[in-house]
Amino acid sequence: MIMVAVAFLLGMILCLLFGVPYISFLKKKMIGQYVKDLAPEAHQKKEGTPTTGGVFIIVAAIIASIIALMLAQRFSEEVFIILITFIFYAFAGFQDDYLKLKGKHNDGLSAKGKLLRQIAIALLPTAFVMMTNNEGTYFSIGSIAFDLKWLYPIFSVIVITGASNAYNLTDGLDGLASSTGVFAFAACAVILLLNGHPGAAIISASVAGALFGFLKYNKPKAEVFMGDTGSLAIGGLLGTLAVIGKFEFLLIFIGGIFVVEALSVILQVASFKTTGKRIFKMAPIHHHFELCGWSEKRIVVTFALISALLGAFALTLFYLTLKGII
Repeated sequence: MIMVAVAFLLGMILCLLFGVPYISFLKKKMIGQYVKDLAPEAHQKKEGTPTTGGVFIIVAAIIASIIALMLAQRFSEEVFIILITFIFYAFAGFQDDYLKLKGKHNDGLSAKGKLLRQIAIALLPTAFVMMTNNEGTYFSIGSIAFDLKWLYPIFSVIVITGASNAYNLTDGLDGLASSTGVFAFAACAVILLLNGHPGAAIISASVAGALFGFLKYNKPKAEVFMGDTGSLAIGGLLGTLAVIGKFEFLLIFIGGIFVVEALSVILQVASFKTTGKRIFKMAPIHHHFELCGWSEKRIVVTFALISALLGAFALTLFYLTLKGII
């Protein structure tokens, strides 16, 4: 437990330290965000804000993880797979950001190209779990377990890529993805620690700490955006931790905000294509609240509080499962 706390503090401190020179570098090179014409009008003022801040979040989290893992003597194949998956997703996100910056517009990788990369990377932790865990193909809801057998790889890839995309969709307001992410990864760290995955818990805590540190630069009005470099990687890591820690069901609650954000987009598209009508004023749903007159700060604070409550609820469910109550 002590090393999990140390990992959180290291991630936070390193992110705070790396942020200053990295943001300065981005400003000097005039590396800024391009805003879509379809975004709410208030977002046009964000044009030019430095992006790819996910680079120093990920670097801080990885260095913090390695230091804490060394101190705790918790290096293993499992943590290696988690870190490699994290890095691969970061590269995929950085490629997307690079293409946007190079083309000077908000269109990076094609949707198909991005999805194929996400699926390919998700196969790594999926294969690891199936080869090293006797219950690798099981999906549990409380004390009830289902052996998905050959369907499990499909399920696992959906969980990981779904988490990556859902977190990516959430990253649309200053401080939204980072604040909600802190609570999600903190909850994951506790579950992983209690579930016999101390190395993975350390990595999760490092990311939670890095995201907390990143809030200094990303809170309204943001000095920097994490970009797809951060959001694709952090979301992919969240799904990976759930698969390796075998708490895929609890991820619905831990990442409840991200789930709702993704569902709002799916429902919006489905409704418009089938009926020609929109359910929300704009999707993802945080834009709907913007257009309803909510301030950016109000949305971020509300969503962060909900994320904290959902994390606490997931921990309660996990505890009741451990005690055999459910």
